[in-house]
Amino acid sequence: MSYIALILPSLLRGTVISIELFVVTLIFSLPLGLPLALGENSKIAPIRWFCKGFVYVFRGTPLMLQLFFFYFFFPIYLNIRMDAFPTAALTFILNYAAYFAEIYRGGLKSIDIGQYEAAHSLGLSRWQTFKDIVIPQMTRIVLPPVSNEVIVLIKDTALASCIALADLMRVAQSTVNRDGTLVAYIIAAAIYLLFSAFFTVILSKLEERYSKYEEVA
Repeated sequence: MSYIALILPSLLRGTVISIELFVVTLIFSLPLGLPLALGENSKIAPIRWFCKGFVYVFRGTPLMLQLFFFYFFFPIYLNIRMDAFPTAALTFILNYAAYFAEIYRGGLKSIDIGQYEAAHSLGLSRWQTFKDIVIPQMTRIVLPPVSNEVIVLIKDTALASCIALADLMRVAQSTVNRDGTLVAYIIAAAIYLLFSAFFTVILSKLEERYSKYEEVA
């Protein structure tokens, strides 16, 4: 117990960094995915192909490789020095925005075209149709896959340790290498599990709320 008390403060500091990366990624990637999804369906070819290419690249290459790319690309080719955290945050935001874009695109395609026509016949503008009719229905449809990606993100934050970010995984790995015992890994696993369990409960409650709304509708 004394050993756990000794290493726990550093593991908790690493946990705070992992949580910060998780929160920053969600705050920016969730809304960024929507214009990408709309861009993929755009009638303007350059916008459509840019968004499709963006999504293809970030979904088609490993997140760890993207971390290495950004971590070494900016200082070597652009002479821009970025610390590990902003590099990880930028990479995670772009990567998850691509995944959320595909989820949103599927949600948008599931909306019956007749609803657009009905809204137009009622005199609603495109923005009113999108805001009041499309978005609420799309949210209900995409919530389960978005929830799944959120849980995956919790675990993916551990990949940031590969660029020397002092997150939970990096601290645990350093502690194990230093002390030659797996206790730090066990504690880290417990923290990841607790974090995942917490968000699983929150997201399940949110899904239940929207499913009840669907039944009433």
